[in-house]
Amino acid sequence: MRKGLIILADLLDQDLIWLSRQGNIIKAAPGDVLIEAGVAITHIFFVTEGALTVSVGDDVVAEVGVGDILGEMSFVEKRVPDASVTAETHVRVLSVPRSALTEEFRTNHGFAARFYRALAVSLSDRLRAMTAEWPNEELDEGILDQLHVAGDRTLRLIKLLEGAPA
Repeated sequence: MRKGLIILADLLDQDLIWLSRQGNIIKAAPGDVLIEAGVAITHIFFVTEGALTVSVGDDVVAEVGVGDILGEMSFVEKRVPDASVTAETHVRVLSVPRSALTEEFRTNHGFAARFYRALAVSLSDRLRAMTAEWPNEELDEGILDQLHVAGDRTLRLIKLLEGAPA
């Protein structure tokens, strides 16, 4: 959830509303593969319910859940994913087409800047965690300042997806 909270902290409410209108809800059952290594993906996914595992070959390398975002590396690099993502429980995600995002970025430069900054901070945080000499669960002070905002945005995004007013 940490990655998702980092990303949502930088987005505005209007960004979440746009995402909820452009995306579709996808439901998956335990064992369903949402992202398959080596297969191009055309969407980015926001997890709103459930738990998933990220694996490379037979090795599970991460667990993700509510608030996390999937497919962001392929979105940035425009490469096929190296890892597969499989539902461990019943899962619900908001699936937003890459094409819709890139089209919106052409005209809404503020949203583009916020989105890409959020992805950069998230990927930087992940790299620091992987390369740290000792495990460090502390978040950057700037991220901590926005953490409560991100948690609220996650809940509002879920409500939007369910058709309730945010």
